Amino acid sequence: MAGHLDKNPHESPYQRLQRQLGDLIAASEPGTKLPTEPDLAAQMGVSRSTLREAMRSFEAQGLLIRRQGAGTFVVGKSGVFETGIEVLESLETIASRLKLKISMGESQIETIQADEDMAKCFEVRKGTSLLCVTRVMHAEGRSIAFLQDILPRDILPLKDLQETFTGSVLDMLIRRGKPPLEKSFTEINAVSAPSRVARALEIQRGDVLLMFEADLFALDGSAVDHSRSYFLPGYFRFHVLRKIGVP
Repeated sequence: MAGHLDKNPHESPYQRLQRQLGDLIAASEPGTKLPTEPDLAAQMGVSRSTLREAMRSFEAQGLLIRRQGAGTFVVGKSGVFETGIEVLESLETIASRLKLKISMGESQIETIQADEDMAKCFEVRKGTSLLCVTRVMHAEGRSIAFLQDILPRDILPLKDLQETFTGSVLDMLIRRGKPPLEKSFTEINAVSAPSRVARALEIQRGDVLLMFEADLFALDGSAVDHSRSYFLPGYFRFHVLRKIGVP
């Protein structure tokens, strides 16, 4: 499938490359390992840097995954988590509504000391013990999200987390009913995957992820949870319903 054997005069070289990659992925079974970058670039008749740029778009769609030291693989496309974000909901609640299967993979519950930012967030002294809950969420066997919550130790009993936690700190807080929750302030950014997150999601460090960073507040105005949620873009599609402003 050399590039010079498959040219269309109406396509740019980059469009041709993306079409060829799309055809290759569509014709491959999930789990198929692609040729090495040098070999694939030679087959497509492009440079390795151009090939890598084109492959990133397919990675973002969840169609390809690069595993450090192992290569690039075709993955089966799971359902897309498509939802509005006007109402704060857990990933599990969204999955249930969309009839998508999701499960918690590797998780860790640990005690950390508040740094300056967390001390300010929770209005505690620097060095105060906090709980940090991290986990990876899976859909159809694929790691699709890395979630981290930091919260004061008196908000959720450590024993409850160790015994009954299934993936959502938010759902546990709602079921517990105290403190009563009011709102969440969330920032949404596209970020480069940190090393720990990249390893957990089986992607390359520096790959682009969608990140929600949020502070959850109780009715009395106190912060009860600080979270960072990293999502693989190809598996999530968020939207916001907005009203028309009056000039």
